[in-house]
Amino acid sequence: MNRKLQSVFTLLAFAAGALGLCAQAPALKIVTVDMEKIFENHFKTEEQSAKLRDAEQQAQTELEGMVKEINQVGEQYKEAVDQSKNTLLTADARSKAEGDSQKMLEDIQRRQNDLQQFRVNTQRSLQQRIQNFRSLLLDEISKKVTEIAQRKGATLVVDKSGPTAIGVPTLIYADPSYDITDEVMAEINKDRPATPPAAAPATAPAAPTTGAPAPATTANPTVSVPGLAK
Repeated sequence: MNRKLQSVFTLLAFAAGALGLCAQAPALKIVTVDMEKIFENHFKTEEQSAKLRDAEQQAQTELEGMVKEINQVGEQYKEAVDQSKNTLLTADARSKAEGDSQKMLEDIQRRQNDLQQFRVNTQRSLQQRIQNFRSLLLDEISKKVTEIAQRKGATLVVDKSGPTAIGVPTLIYADPSYDITDEVMAEINKDRPATPPAAAPATAPAAPTTGAPAPATTANPTVSVPGLAK
């Protein structure tokens, strides 16, 4: 057989095989979903945000108690320093006051280190809780999205919530009729508990809009011991 004809027949055979594979593949049906919107409006996100606010408030109360104790020891330290310099006292009394003030200073420094470690550990713990919750809930949401998409016969789901690495939307345009976000939200939140979480106090921060619950930033109580780092 002529080599050119053989090559043509080979190409035709490959083309026929490719067409056969295409014919067997299901028709492409795409649906879109806003994962961030679902996450933010999930009843479990609301519950978790309330729990994080409570945990942060408890930590803040404990922090204020620790600072109060440091300041109390600080007052005693200042009195001891004054006594160590008081010429009306005997040398032994001044020496004892100086020794007491040194011990108090060491105690204050130890307490300050504990205070700083408490702050770091609390922040780390809250952030870890946020990350764990986010991971678990997004996995749960993804399963529900997949279930609904398969029910609709979709072959591809596109998340339209976030930008790409160059800052443009992941989805430029899609017919709204292909969006299943509201359907997923309705199905997820039908399991919302009958009794909603207690409303946050007026001083609580607004719900985060970044797609994850986050603890509020609170002011640190002031340590008022003179000559020591705050």
